[in-house]
Amino acid sequence: MPDAYQYAYYAADKQLNSLSVYNAGYERCHPGYQWGPGVRDHYLIHHIICGRGCYRMEGREYRLKAGDTFLLFPQVESSYRADDEDPWEYAWVGFAGNDAYAMIANTDFSMERPVLCQPDISKGLVARLQAIYNANGNTFQDAVCMTGALYSLMGFLMKHSKGGKKPADLQAAYVERAKQYVAEQYSYPITVEDVACFIGVSRSYLFRLFQGAMGQSPKEYLLEYRIRQACQLLNRADLPVGSIARSVGFEDNLYFSKVFKKYKGCTPSEYRGMQEEDGGIGYGKKEAKVTVPLL
Repeated sequence: MPDAYQYAYYAADKQLNSLSVYNAGYERCHPGYQWGPGVRDHYLIHHIICGRGCYRMEGREYRLKAGDTFLLFPQVESSYRADDEDPWEYAWVGFAGNDAYAMIANTDFSMERPVLCQPDISKGLVARLQAIYNANGNTFQDAVCMTGALYSLMGFLMKHSKGGKKPADLQAAYVERAKQYVAEQYSYPITVEDVACFIGVSRSYLFRLFQGAMGQSPKEYLLEYRIRQACQLLNRADLPVGSIARSVGFEDNLYFSKVFKKYKGCTPSEYRGMQEEDGGIGYGKKEAKVTVPLL
């Protein structure tokens, strides 16, 4: 069996907001070598040159071989493992940026289909992955060259895409991805810029997407979501209002109260008092019920 090896580059700084290469390389793994389960903060494409292995994502398992390509998504738990008898050799690139989600959305990759089986384009993929690695370096010029090679790779995957996705489908996917991010991160002080950056679009484009799909701006959606979660927490008597504000992503208590009153017509303390009068807060009362207000 050939000896295992690894050639890898890891960027010290992400110098381009549009699309930045985080890492690139190629490796022949030891038998049974495994990464994960874990979560990445960027996209990571692996293309299998030879050998076999297994990729797991969200409870699904994929048995892979030479010519297959698999994608790890940001903030999604996954793992992969080389075969014990015929461990794989692969080339990879990790990347993120404002254009990343749009690039992926225009290929055949998706959360439901994180693996591509296209051995007929294997040579083209390997050549483009090699070009990304060969351009590595820590200067701004190197970063531009690596990103240029990455755009070439993504263009190649788009050219050979068979999915035929429609623009409307892509726009809906953007909105759903943004809503998922809000649901997972609302308790942190995230902004609309953070949401746009995560899904890989500009803030202005995200605004148009939400207006078209939701009839409101992404900022309004984020604030309403936080207030909805705050209402549920206010049904608990043991949580101070200040703690609730921080728990739903507000660092300023006064701003939290101002936003809450805008959407609910009363302050958080007044809202809690009304719930108490209605018997909706668990203060040790017998047969107390919890009600969840709807926006």
